[in-house]
Amino acid sequence: MATSDVLSTRFLAYDKMYTHDLREQSFADWPFREDCNCTPEKMAAAGFVHCPSENEPDVACCFFCLIELEGWEPDDDPWSEHEKRSPNCGFLTMKKYFTELTVSEFVNLEKARLKVYIRKTCHKNMACLRDAIDHVLEELKSQLDSIL
Repeated sequence: MATSDVLSTRFLAYDKMYTHDLREQSFADWPFREDCNCTPEKMAAAGFVHCPSENEPDVACCFFCLIELEGWEPDDDPWSEHEKRSPNCGFLTMKKYFTELTVSEFVNLEKARLKVYIRKTCHKNMACLRDAIDHVLEELKSQLDSIL
């Protein structure tokens, strides 16, 4: 699946992940449990959803800013790791529990979440376009060199 497809799927599926319980349920196969700082409960509290891959069983993604973190250690603090790598995440700066948000506040958060998704998608698409342009330029250069 292409990276932009993964982003789209996550963005659409994560709209329900404002709820702590749903985020925590995603950690059913999470490798860190008791005697760890990055338990499913703490991961969910920091906004993460478990999204493992075949090669990376400990990938967690913020439902809001879509940052992916892997390589967790038992003593890693999910909240501080999230803050360190995405300090402007709308979830981290939310001052209320989801259940206390007004409709207007929720709509504004969803607009911010959509902006994050659009920005990430555009950056990934631009990087793919740059790679394609570089490839075409190399091919043209090679053809030109073979003619001369």
